[in-house]
Amino acid sequence: MKIRLFQIDAFTDTLFKGNPAAVCPLESWLDDLTLQAIAAENNLSETAFFVKRMEHYELRWFTPKTEVDLCGHATLASAYAIFSFLDTAVKAVRFQTKSGWLSVERQDELLAMEFPARPGTRCEAPEILIEALGAHPKDCLLSRDYLVVFESEEIVRSVAPRMDKLAMLDCLGVIISAPGARSDFVSRFFAPKVGVPEDPVTGSAHCTLIPYWSGRLGKKKLHALQLSERGGELFCEHLGDRVRIAGRAVTFFEGFINL
Repeated sequence: MKIRLFQIDAFTDTLFKGNPAAVCPLESWLDDLTLQAIAAENNLSETAFFVKRMEHYELRWFTPKTEVDLCGHATLASAYAIFSFLDTAVKAVRFQTKSGWLSVERQDELLAMEFPARPGTRCEAPEILIEALGAHPKDCLLSRDYLVVFESEEIVRSVAPRMDKLAMLDCLGVIISAPGARSDFVSRFFAPKVGVPEDPVTGSAHCTLIPYWSGRLGKKKLHALQLSERGGELFCEHLGDRVRIAGRAVTFFEGFINL
């Protein structure tokens, strides 16, 4: 069996930047063990699999270790693969996922996604979280992930977390964020528990970041940068119970998996 495979760099228009996602269009669903094995073999932060169903697609995401409930960059990459290679006439796609219905539409050179907002609840930062990051936060919130807010972009850049301690936390991942020097806010994201020590660009984290920074800055539209080594750029909007996350993408390769 041959399965088509794309590798797409998401939230960038430059090869070797942004967040690389593997994208596998399927005729029908394979068993979960095979999907997980393919994701482990790809060894990227996420591999996306989708199956076309009439007017929409069913979409799932796997890290090298587990299936996740929401992934931004692999959704952007999946839509980019559909728009660029599989159905070039369409202007928008809808995905049925573990997080409900997600949509992606072309907006000039950007692809804009609508995701559920996941505002965090303020909490005390656990001592192990502070130890893992090596810095005391200005603010701490919890949604699916911890959102840890610092005073400056320089602190976010300099954090060198202890991954063994982060993996002990009762959450999927840890977002660190601060006001940006060249953007409204900056962030980094760590999820060692699911096999992603540092994610290059994390769309799903912005479901929590956007409500926080929209409220703090008093604006609906926001420009965000993720400060990983590869880096990424996101154009965001707070829509109430939804958020809009837009970015660019570029193809690294297309080929086939042999099963």
